[in-house]
Amino acid sequence: MKNSEEIKTMVQQKYAEIAEQSKTTNATSCCGSGGCSTEVYNIMNDEYTSLEGYNPDADLGLGCGLPTEFAGINKGDTVVDLGSGAGNDCFIARAATGAEGKVIGIDFTPAMIEKARVNADKLGFNNVEFKQGDIEKLPLTSCIADVVISNCVLNLVPDKASVFKEIKRVLKPGGHFSISDIVLDGYLPDNIRQSAEMYAGCISGAMQKNDYLQLISAAGFLNIAVQKEKKIIVPDDILKNYLSEEEMKWYHEKQPAILSITVYAEKQIDNCCN
Repeated sequence: MKNSEEIKTMVQQKYAEIAEQSKTTNATSCCGSGGCSTEVYNIMNDEYTSLEGYNPDADLGLGCGLPTEFAGINKGDTVVDLGSGAGNDCFIARAATGAEGKVIGIDFTPAMIEKARVNADKLGFNNVEFKQGDIEKLPLTSCIADVVISNCVLNLVPDKASVFKEIKRVLKPGGHFSISDIVLDGYLPDNIRQSAEMYAGCISGAMQKNDYLQLISAAGFLNIAVQKEKKIIVPDDILKNYLSEEEMKWYHEKQPAILSITVYAEKQIDNCCN
């Protein structure tokens, strides 16, 4: 696997391409990595269209859950979305926080920021802001957010521990997060884990579920809970791009679980700005 900076460059380049792809292409590929399936599958993402604030122009089909559905956003809240893409989760969060609240989207890819800003302008939202930044070092002041959300992004980040520390820093005391992400229960073949395409597709960069939850605990969060969990089925016509016939047989026998989980946790009330 590449080093951290090489991974970041690869992810940024790939998601710049994804910003220009159609939702159909993204939703039927490996979390937007593109061109890895000849069939029509909805591999990762959940159905958004019934949620208030949904905007089809902002939906690139890149998510693996519905963190806004579980986030407990209240009117007037300040919400931060990590890896905001074209703005889909931000606009749904804005429907919950209302005109009196504020939503800030952070994304690493300039093309995504540009697309999200265009969408916000079309909607006439003056309380939804998009900033380019690395979520390992957020371009935000401490204790700014009531709620942090993220959808299928942390698995792309090399230093996930730093992200959780940053989430804790920007949350207000008593604030909380709801994050949807890809994790593993079992070990993937090396051919998948070493593939840059599958890393950009959210799979080979995923951690073991227990290790992921331990990172959250180690960062000092309280009341950690898995709000939703579902198994991701990667079709054989995708797997065969990475695995030999013998490896395919092993994969089906061992059945390592690729999971989408939505996780909730709180920052303690007396923990101010750190």
